[in-house]
Amino acid sequence: MVTDDRYTFALEIDVRDYELDSEGIVNNANYLHYMEHTRHAFCMMAGFSFIEAQTMGIKPVVRRIEANYLHSLRGGDVMVSKLWVERQGARFIFHQDIYNKATGAHCLEAQVTTVCVEGGKLSRGDRMARAFKKYLTTTK
Repeated sequence: MVTDDRYTFALEIDVRDYELDSEGIVNNANYLHYMEHTRHAFCMMAGFSFIEAQTMGIKPVVRRIEANYLHSLRGGDVMVSKLWVERQGARFIFHQDIYNKATGAHCLEAQVTTVCVEGGKLSRGDRMARAFKKYLTTTK
C-alpha cells in the first residue's frame, strides 16, 4: 500500500455483499458512499459533526466530485479509505484514496470539493476551518 505523509485520516471499511453488482465487483456508486462515510468519520474525529454543524446553522455541501476508478474491490475485501484536506478560499477539498487492504492496490483516487452554507448563503467556512485547523493545508 502506498504511504503518504499528507494523509491525516484513515478508516477501514468492509465490502458488504449487497454492494456488489452482477459481475461480483463493488458497484461504482458505492465508492461515493465510502468516501462520504470517511469524511463524516474524519469530521467527528476533528470535533466537527454534521449534526452539530447543522444545529449551529452551518451546512457543508458537496460542490464537485472528481473520481478515477483504478482497481475493483470485490466481496469480502477490506479497504482502507484515506484522506487529507486543503482549503482554497471558501472551498474545502478532500483528497481521498481507497486501497485494498490485503493487496495494497490503489482502487480509487478522488477530489471532493465542499463549501459551507450559513444562513442560506455561501460562507467562507471559517468555523469549519477552525475545527480542521491542525489537519488543514491552505492554498491560494
